[in-house]
Amino acid sequence: QRMEAAGYTVVPFGEAAEVCIINTCTVTNIADRKSRQMIHKAKKSNPEAVVVAVGCYVESGLESCKQDESIDIIVGNNRKAEIVEIIEGYLETRKMNGADEAEKALAEGKACTDNIFMTDMSKTAEYEDMPLVRVENHTRAYIKIQDGCNQFCTYCIIPYTRGRIRSRSLQSIIDEVGILAKEGYKEIVLTGIHLSSYGKDLTNCENNLLTVVKRLAEIDGIERIRLGSLEPRIITEEFMQELGKIKEFCPHFHLSLQSGCESVLKRMNRHYTPGEYYDKCCLIRKIYPNAAITTDVIVGFPGETKEEAKETFEFLRTVNFAEMHIFKYSMRNGTKAAKMSDQIPEPIKNERSAEFIKLGEEMTEAFEKRFIGTTQNVLFEEQVLLDGKMYWSGCTAEYVKVFVPVDNMANGVEELTGSLESILLTEIVAGNVFGCILAKE
Repeated sequence: QRMEAAGYTVVPFGEAAEVCIINTCTVTNIADRKSRQMIHKAKKSNPEAVVVAVGCYVESGLESCKQDESIDIIVGNNRKAEIVEIIEGYLETRKMNGADEAEKALAEGKACTDNIFMTDMSKTAEYEDMPLVRVENHTRAYIKIQDGCNQFCTYCIIPYTRGRIRSRSLQSIIDEVGILAKEGYKEIVLTGIHLSSYGKDLTNCENNLLTVVKRLAEIDGIERIRLGSLEPRIITEEFMQELGKIKEFCPHFHLSLQSGCESVLKRMNRHYTPGEYYDKCCLIRKIYPNAAITTDVIVGFPGETKEEAKETFEFLRTVNFAEMHIFKYSMRNGTKAAKMSDQIPEPIKNERSAEFIKLGEEMTEAFEKRFIGTTQNVLFEEQVLLDGKMYWSGCTAEYVKVFVPVDNMANGVEELTGSLESILLTEIVAGNVFGCILAKE
């Protein structure tokens, strides 16, 4: 949006462009590799373009980025708001120095020498506000309200690349969501690096995550509010009771776990036990019996024995998640876990990962079957093609994706994008949930 406001036109990646911006990730080694691949692809597709690398990978791999001949400008996480000024300053300098000098610098691997705009971690006390006025999805908007993390889990590099926790002001969030609501967005998803810590750095202690949800629910046009990934400790009796009073809140909780074994959690520096985590899930289900509880699990953490892996497997089955995201442990240089002995061989991680993924698929199918034969409110998003037939697709409040045949529209409905409809869920075929729209009286 900032580039467009400055007169630029956005084109599909890979097409002819004067500027290519790659927003990088460093959460795993694979993310690092993909970030590098995209940077190199951008330069290969547009050799004359200015390639800008921004985000977490450049924070953690600055020296590598300095030597990368595909990168012209390096921008750290808390300098993104300055992206237009940085790019135009570079273009002006290149114009003044001449193309020959720029090409010579590039050939010598010096392209980034004077074009590095990094985050100063000692000055990341305030949230960098970059509000949106529109997003590509026409019904759902992801609103970032928090940055940074103070947890220092032993496997995670993020606190070193994102800095300490910083919360966005409540009024800024309300203003942005108000604009999006007027643009027709009906569902808001609140996100953050460590969302549960929202408000802890603000002077007004009453401005916490619950307050944000309550205030956004008051905005005309907002029909659904979801939360991103949460830490178990935020789930309390009071928190759940208050959420239960907000009709716009969607009972979909992504509750970070990582391991169901207490000894592994200690090595990870996670501040809860499996028993405490299970109690939080019970609190959620006390208010929302059919809530979707999803989670992340790391398999093959350093030192994880066969018995510890089995303990996690049985715990997952006990909780009975709606969906699980399974990750094989990825060593990150600069973290404590990278220095731990007993790193698990890749074949063992592969075997455990496959076993856990299979369990997750079984639990997801069982969760979705609960809703077959029931009527659910579905917020429709787009038309999709499945097996040669067109369907409208959307999600229930529990984030179950539902498909309704386009030729099954009641009362001559032709456009469902952004529409909240009562749908009878009829069957599951090949993992997809199908339904039919109910005729309106």
